[in-house]
Amino acid sequence: MSLVDNIKDTRLRTMNFVHRTLLNLSGGRIGGTLGNMPVYKVTTTGRASGHPRAVMLTAPVQHDDTFVFVASKGGDDRDPDWYRNLVANPEFTVDPVDGRGPITLVARTASAAEKAELWPQIVATYKGYGGYQQKTDRDIPVVIAEPCAE
Repeated sequence: MSLVDNIKDTRLRTMNFVHRTLLNLSGGRIGGTLGNMPVYKVTTTGRASGHPRAVMLTAPVQHDDTFVFVASKGGDDRDPDWYRNLVANPEFTVDPVDGRGPITLVARTASAAEKAELWPQIVATYKGYGGYQQKTDRDIPVVIAEPCAE
């Protein structure tokens, strides 16, 4: 991995740590939203380690207990680790800031048709996602996360 990639990854990890800390210290009063998007603590299973890995993510689209996440990594040319973990281990948990969690979900990458339908909603919620897609040749994955079958 290049020095630039290491610096980018360290910056993202630091931002995530600070965000999680603010949420915890404020009891969810600070950092529960980013713009007009709710923020969630997402815990995946590490694809190599098998250990829990927590990350703070926004869900620009949500219908009941179905969440849509965007694996943008700020327009980086690499997929985010949380996405790579979900591809390897699709079952994960989401902790809503409102305290109704954790919710166990199963993730899948949206098909091209699903992404085409969701992308305008995603960009309408946060225009930055459109800019992220323009920064990279990588087709930014959209993740649909639905409740586990009982």
